[in-house]
Amino acid sequence: MRVDYGDPQAVPAIENDLDESWVSQGWEPLLRRWIDQARTLGVAEPNAMVLATVSLAGPAPRPVARTVLCKGLSPEGVTFYTNYDSAKGNQLAADPYAAATFLWPALARQVHVRGVTERVPAEVTEAYWQLRPRESRLGAWASRQSRPAASRAELDQALADTETRFAEVDDIPVPPFWGGYLLRPDEVEFWQGRRGRLHNRIVVRIDGANTTIERLQP
Repeated sequence: MRVDYGDPQAVPAIENDLDESWVSQGWEPLLRRWIDQARTLGVAEPNAMVLATVSLAGPAPRPVARTVLCKGLSPEGVTFYTNYDSAKGNQLAADPYAAATFLWPALARQVHVRGVTERVPAEVTEAYWQLRPRESRLGAWASRQSRPAASRAELDQALADTETRFAEVDDIPVPPFWGGYLLRPDEVEFWQGRRGRLHNRIVVRIDGANTTIERLQP
């Protein structure tokens, strides 16, 4: 269960060594390019990212991670959408700091985005909501995300009740408990696999208008 990332037969999409110059124009263009290249290679959901938050519910803070989809990418950060009353929503309300990891094993690449989250404006959520299929809109209304469910039948009934509620509504509105978050990074790290585990790691640190670029040892 070991891949030598420097072998072009094992990782055909690998390109030249990741270099500091690749992020000279900022972190966002390179992340966007890597997502696009993963899509071109046929990677399923190349915008998937593992989002880690901090839970303060127990006797000590602990990390909690799950996979979500990046639905917006700009120089300001990455955007994802969820139920504000979900576990992650409550965790972000208590501690807005989060980290997200994009991973594309077929390209021997990953990117870590770390920083503070904030809710996006209502008009941004509305614009994305208009792109969602009707089934996804109904699901957002039906699910009390992260709450216990007695059975699958209970979930199916909740969806059926929601379908009845909106049966005569063509444009289902955004639920008041649902919307987007912007993860505004203060650090973005790019990782590229190389032979003998001597990988390339380049980190971009953002402090207001100041940006520094540094190579890290693997």
